[in-house]
Amino acid sequence: MSTVKTENHPGAAEPNAADAYAEDGNPSGPERRLYWALADCWNVTRRTLTHYQRQPVTIVWQLGFPIVSVLLYGFVFGEAMAVPGDGDYREFLMPGMFASTMAFGFMGTTMAVVTDSTKGVIDRFRSMPMAPSAVAAGRGVSDLLVACAELTILGATALLIGWEAEGGAPAAVGAFGLLLLLRFSLIWVGVWLGLLVPNAEAAGGLYAVAFPLTMISSIFVAPSLMPSWLGPVAAWNPVSSTVTATRELFGQPVSGGSWIEENAVLMAVVWPLVITAVFLPLAVRRFQALSR
Repeated sequence: MSTVKTENHPGAAEPNAADAYAEDGNPSGPERRLYWALADCWNVTRRTLTHYQRQPVTIVWQLGFPIVSVLLYGFVFGEAMAVPGDGDYREFLMPGMFASTMAFGFMGTTMAVVTDSTKGVIDRFRSMPMAPSAVAAGRGVSDLLVACAELTILGATALLIGWEAEGGAPAAVGAFGLLLLLRFSLIWVGVWLGLLVPNAEAAGGLYAVAFPLTMISSIFVAPSLMPSWLGPVAAWNPVSSTVTATRELFGQPVSGGSWIEENAVLMAVVWPLVITAVFLPLAVRRFQALSR
């Protein structure tokens, strides 16, 4: 493997490589390692985005499905759905659809990672003199960029059907920040699962987990309207905290009597941090175990 390494990359084995690199006016030492880590991360990110460019059907499906969901639930089922306080269902629905799109995104991450793993792409990355963090970090950055595109298109669709963020611009920015924070935390769930399952067929079966994660929540129906045994389960779903928090920030709050609902904004930050703290190390450990 040493023949692959280049002289100017931090993976180079020459003892004086760092000094020689510094003489060229470029970063050396820790700064040099950080520079190459960021450069490698960007290369992986660019590779992922290039795949979207060359496979337009994938990006059309990924960006178009939320629009279809909004039209389906908002107009086909909207008139039959109840909202606490006799509110408008489409205003109630949109924060939930934002969160649903972010939550379901981890399945896209899982499928992409397992595809790279089974095709040997990750093994090829590991054989190259690149920062060990670049593969996971590049996947995270590219997925967040796609998530921003999804939220932009979904937000434009919401405005077209008459939805408004009544809480003001700063609150709306905070709400979208919470949505991206949820997506960021679930990226590591997707990376871990993608490295864990053996093939794409097995990864497809994980939709059986993703579906309850979004449906047993406050995305479509308030927990107070659910059966007494199911409502608390939905209220304590991490996705529900983000949904309730964004509804508050968008100026469309729905009253709830439980502690988790009254402190939704706090828990919309706590839950993603907990998920990240658990699954980021698991994903890193699983990636490192591939070499054993």
